[in-house]
Amino acid sequence: MPMIDTSIFLLGLIGIAGYLLGSVSGGMVMSRVFNLGDLRAVGSGNIGATNVLRTGNKKAALLTLIIDGGKGVAAVLLGRLIAGEDAAQIAGLCAFLGHLFPVFLAFRGGKGVATFLGIMLGLNFWVGLGCCATWLVVAAATRFSSLSALIAAAVSPLWMLVFGYGSGLLLALVLTVLVYFSHRANIVRLKAGTEPKIGQKKTEPE
Repeated sequence: MPMIDTSIFLLGLIGIAGYLLGSVSGGMVMSRVFNLGDLRAVGSGNIGATNVLRTGNKKAALLTLIIDGGKGVAAVLLGRLIAGEDAAQIAGLCAFLGHLFPVFLAFRGGKGVATFLGIMLGLNFWVGLGCCATWLVVAAATRFSSLSALIAAAVSPLWMLVFGYGSGLLLALVLTVLVYFSHRANIVRLKAGTEPKIGQKKTEPE
């Protein structure tokens, strides 16, 4: 963790702002823009880009990815601009929690993969790039979005060490635990061999 130089009051305000930003669901916004219906009743029932892709609308899925990743980047950069590195990490963590447990959706959110990658990019571009590359390589090799996310999260502390961002190690570990928590059902299906691949439709909820 970086040195805590910002007042607890300001960190609290930044954390709340980060949480509210994270609570904005790109998938739900795009489902309304493209008239895709309620994502929670489509495919896997998840609100992320992977489930939007299952509707067959690639443009909506791409825009969902950009929005959900962008809010992670924005939260970190705004926190850093307002107060410093401590605020950047708090804002990123709270944005991730907002995506997982959004106040606007009765605290039932997505898996947080795009937001996680956005946070990593905002904290350190090269760390984020390493995480994105990890996701892409695993996805290309296995076509499992969930497995790609799990591995990308797991190696994020390693990328931080490689690129000299040691102050983010604790945050990376916390986010990794949260990613594994949000993917607990996927882990069960991966072990059982029933996890759907990227682009494959799924009818039972995650």
